[in-house]
Formats: sequence, C-alpha cells, structure tokens
Amino acid sequence: MKKRKHELLSEAEREILFGIPTDRDLLARLYSFEPTDIDIIGVRREKRNQLGAALQLALLRHPGTPLAQMLQDKREVPAELLAFVAEQIVVSPTVLSDYAARGQTMTDHARELAAKLGVRGPVRADIPLMIEAAAQAAWPTDKGLIIAAGVVAGLRQAGILLPSISTIERAGIAGRARARKQAATALVAGLSTEQLAQLDTLFDEVPDHGVSRLTWLKSIPVAVKPDHIRHILERLRFVRQIGIAAEAADNIHLDRYRQFVREGRVSATYMIERYATTRRQATLVAFLIDIEERLTDSALEMADKLIGSMFTRAKNAQARRYATTSRDVARLMQIFGRTIDALTAAVDDGQDPLDALDDAVGWHTLLRIRAEVANIANTAHVDPLIVAGDRYATLRKFAPDLLEALEFRAGKGSAKTIAAIETLREINRSGKRELPPNVPMPFRKEWQKLIVGDDGKVNRRLWEIATLAHVRNKLRSGDLWVERSAGYRRFDSYLLTEPQAAPVVANLGLPPTAEDWLSERSRQLDWRLKKFAQRLKRDDLHGVRFADGRLQISPVRTAVPEAAEALADRLDAMMPKIRITELLHEVARETGFLKAFTNLRTGEPCPNESALLATILADGTNLGLSRMAAASEGVTRDQLMWTHDAYIREETYRSALAAIINAHHRLPFSAVWGRARPRALTGNSSGVPSAAHRAATSTPATASITASAFTRTILISARPIMSM
Repeated sequence: MKKRKHELLSEAEREILFGIPTDRDLLARLYSFEPTDIDIIGVRREKRNQLGAALQLALLRHPGTPLAQMLQDKREVPAELLAFVAEQIVVSPTVLSDYAARGQTMTDHARELAAKLGVRGPVRADIPLMIEAAAQAAWPTDKGLIIAAGVVAGLRQAGILLPSISTIERAGIAGRARARKQAATALVAGLSTEQLAQLDTLFDEVPDHGVSRLTWLKSIPVAVKPDHIRHILERLRFVRQIGIAAEAADNIHLDRYRQFVREGRVSATYMIERYATTRRQATLVAFLIDIEERLTDSALEMADKLIGSMFTRAKNAQARRYATTSRDVARLMQIFGRTIDALTAAVDDGQDPLDALDDAVGWHTLLRIRAEVANIANTAHVDPLIVAGDRYATLRKFAPDLLEALEFRAGKGSAKTIAAIETLREINRSGKRELPPNVPMPFRKEWQKLIVGDDGKVNRRLWEIATLAHVRNKLRSGDLWVERSAGYRRFDSYLLTEPQAAPVVANLGLPPTAEDWLSERSRQLDWRLKKFAQRLKRDDLHGVRFADGRLQISPVRTAVPEAAEALADRLDAMMPKIRITELLHEVARETGFLKAFTNLRTGEPCPNESALLATILADGTNLGLSRMAAASEGVTRDQLMWTHDAYIREETYRSALAAIINAHHRLPFSAVWGRARPRALTGNSSGVPSAAHRAATSTPATASITASAFTRTILISARPIMSM
C-alpha cells in the first residue's frame, strides 16, 4: 500500500520501523527475559496481570511503545509474541483478554515499568526535540523511513517512549521541511546581493532565441560540430560571469546537493519560478554549479571527437589511397620480379646484365614507371599528421575559444604541455603568424621532425594540430586535467580525503600509510615465496612440479559434474518461452518493485507501468529511448523521456532492487541457504531491518547499481519468483 499525500511512511515502511517480528529466533533475541525481569513480573498476584506486565515490558523494549498506545493505534499484538512471553512466565495466553479490559491497570503498569527501565512517556514538550532529530536525519535525504528512524533514535537516546505513529510522522514532516529550508539557506549563504539579482534574470528571455535563459542553458547542443563548441562556450561564459563558487556545494550534504541538482535539471522553468524565494535560489545555485561542469565536459568531449576524427579521416584517406593503388602495386611488383629474374639469368649465363634487362623488361619501361614507384613509396610514408593538416580550418573554428575558456592543469611531468598551451594562447591573442624558435614541443619525436623544416622554421599549422592532439591524449590519460570539470578532473580528486579515509582504514585494520602497507605485503610475499620454493624442492605441491628447468602445472579439471549440466539443460527446457516485456510485467506484479520508482518532486509512484518498464529496459540494454519507443506499443518517446527524468535515479534502482531481494527472502527456497544475522536499524540492538531498509539507507559509495545490472537482476529473478 502506498503512502497518502500528507503521510511520511508507507504501510511497508511502518512495518519495518515499528513492526514486531514473528520469527522464533528474532523473538528470542528481542524478548527473552532475564531473572531480574521475571522478578519484576512475578510481584503481580493474578496471572492476567503477570502476563500483561510481561507483555508491556517486552513492548517497552521493542519497539518502545506501551501496550495502550499500540491498541490506540489499532495495531494488534502478534500471537507469536504473546505465546513466547506467556511461555517464559508459564501463563496461558488466553488470560490477556481480561487484562486488556482494565485500562487503568494497563496505564499504571506501563508507568511503573517505564520507571524501572529508566524511561518516561512522551509529552507535548518533546515535540521540538523530535522535530530537531527529524531535521538532522533529513539533512541528507527526503526518505521518510530514514527521517522517522532518526526521530525514533532521538527519542530512545533521550529515554522517551515512542508516541503514536502519526505524531512521529508529523514531527518527521516538520523536520524534513526544516532541513530543506536549512539546506537551501546554507547553499545561498555566500551569495552577494548582485548575484542573487542575477539568479532572477535566468527567467528573462534570451534575445533572438525566444526562450528563457534557464531553458537556453539546459539546451546543450549534442551534435559534434565546431559551431556547437562555440555555442557551448558561450553558455559557459554566461554561467561564469554570475560567479557562483563551486565550494558553495560544500555547505550542505552531498546527497541533498544532488537532489537540488536533479530538481533543477528536470523541473520546467515555470515551476522553478514559482518556488518560494529561498528554494528557488538554492535550486538555481545548484543548477549553475552543475551546468558549469556539464558545459565544460560537453565542450571537451566534442573537441575530443573533432580532433580524433581529423586523424581518423587522415588514416582512412591513406587506406583509400592504398586501395586505389593496389592494382598498380601488383603490376609494378610483377615488373620488379621479371627484373630480378633477368638479372639472375644474366649472371648465371655470363651475359651483360643491362642487355638482358632491356630484352626481358625494357629499359624504357623502367624509366616510365620510375615516377610511379616514387609516388607510391611517398604515399606509404605520409604521416597522418600531414594529412590532418588539410582540416586545419575546422580546428581554428573552435580551438582558440576552447583554450581561452578552460583552465588546464598538470603535474610536474607534463609541464611542457602546459607551456605549449600557454604559447598557443599567447599567439592567438596577439594574432602573430610566426612561432618563436624555442616553441615547446611536448609531442613525440617523429612529429617534431615533420614540424621543423630544413630551414629550421616551425610549421605553425602542423605544430598547432600536434599540440591539440597531444593535449587530447593527455586529457584522456589523466595527466592533464581541467578545473570545474567532472569528467576531466584531477585523478586524486576521485580518492577519499585523509579525514574521510581515516575511519575506513581503521575499520579495515590497514596501516596508516601506503608505504607501510607495501612494506608489510612485501615481507609476506617474500616469506610465501620462500615457503613455496621449499615445498617445490621437496615435490610437496599437488599438481605442481619443477622439471627440466621449467615450472609445470597440471590443468584444473572442471568441477561441475556432467549430471549437473544435464539437469541445468532440462530445467532450461522446462521454462516457457516468453517475451521480455511480459516477463518484466510478471516480475513487477509479484515483487512490487515498481513502487520504488517515485517521482523526484512529489514522491508518488509512476502511474504508467508500461512506460516505466520500457524506460528501465531501454536504460539497461543501451537501446535508447527513441528506439525503445519505436519498438514498443502504447508508449511514446515523450512519455519515456518524462518517465526517465522524473522516476529513474540511482536511489530508486537501489530501492527496487531491495524489493526484489525481499521477494527472494519470502520464497521457501531461500531457507535452504539459512538466515542472515539481523542488523540494527538505528544503532539500537532491538531494531531488525529488512533488505529494503539496508538498500534504501546505503550510500552510493557502498551500494551503487547500474541500469544494466538491475535489468539482469530482474531477468535472473524471473525463475524463482514466477514459481511463487
């Protein structure tokens, strides 16, 4: 069941957070009484009061709610829990009905037991504490389960019993609103009055375009053309003149920042314009930081393709020349062969070689083909750089603007590359045609010989092409990077910072530095190699021996019996043939994973199941939305585009995967593999989360799933799930 508009949790999420387990092992872990507990329960004379007090004691520990509150929320006590509690105090479960009829006794017992446990009931004055706990939990996310869990954790830490679920949800909603507002305020905190005014100009119309500046920025050209690079750089210069610092994103949690970014990307301009002031400004700030990176990457990727195509075309042109001269080469090689035969015969017979050559081939024939042979020889040795020089005009359409707009950086090993870029910038600004004699040449020596003529002058055209091709290669290798770029950033920026890495290193038990780790591993490797050598000398290794100066290893035979392979083939043959779309619908109905794909803004599930499944399939198979729309019935490309932008995200993939995993756990077959040890929900040992909660609360660094991986999971899941 989905959650209603003004609710924080769905029914499934309420069960995760406040549900009482029925599994015997979990009941034993959560509700086993100690001797002191039995003493507290045993002071009651009547059996019904003993059972009622025991049940209250169990519920106060998990989920932390008095029995009266559970009954008020219309939540039933599972029969399994009642039987387990009654079994420990040797009382019949049926006597509870008499206890539940006496409300005052129930309340008195709850108050007395709470005092013994060192907790108290909730009061209205606790609401600010709950809202603040919700705001802290909502700092990185809008997920209701995580926010409500934060409220529960805050109450438990303060020694307060849980109020009604509706109260927790209302506090969570208020805390989420506070966290959103705090994040938005923090994101725009460092902006000047002028910058804030410039944000509002993004809704103004761009001259000669007929659209707002925000829409114009979003419409990044994708076709690979020199003019499109200039258009991208024009947008980039506009964004930079607003002057939003990328460090502004550090003021809020990364996940919250990404949410602002996604909202700025997919929301229509008129919708963003209607947001409240702070939210509108924060969304625009996040969008501008993100769009600067995307524009930078788009310009670099397009330039990469254009420069690469210059050399690809040069190589293809050479290949075509070789193809057109293949017949001539065959004819010339035949003449060359006859020439060798004639000279060989003349030497053997003692004849004049020139006379024999003239008789067999013809001196005039050799003179005639002399130029033809030289031309083919020169064609074979033409470097692609020379041929690429024919497209120099195309390069000049975008290269000067690109170099001027981007900020290149490199390590010490690529200092000559940076010097070459600076030289190219300088001559572009000055308009000089001639290059200085000591111009940097960071590219390979073969090109240096081609660029410098016999007179010692540097060929400007070839030097510029070679420099840009070298810069392209350096960007691809990571030796060169660009500031404010996501795809071409500094390599070590992908690594964790020292403060972030410290707890990870500590948990893994690793040495503090890489040198210490390498030293330790070297000692271990040396010790193991020595042990291996000793055993090898004794011929004490199974399947491995040293003979005739060579290490001989016996091949490993297959470990799968033929009977198992035959059984797998039989099982495959028993499976019915089905269209992949029907299969996806079947798995979706059995697992309910489609409910995990919620709207970015409203949190509602997608109403168009066919469009959502088609979008997932297109995403997972790299078919593309256009071709998927053409191959599907009942869905259009516009529907797929909207569905992809509004519902497809990494976190929705993770939640959907968790739904499939939970469906697996419900299968009888899963019991064959045993039960996993439960983990705490909020750091309290009484919480027992499901796979759905673990997947929903995991971070991208520890639980990243791609569309293709998710699609494969659906298909693999089809066999066990369809047999439910």
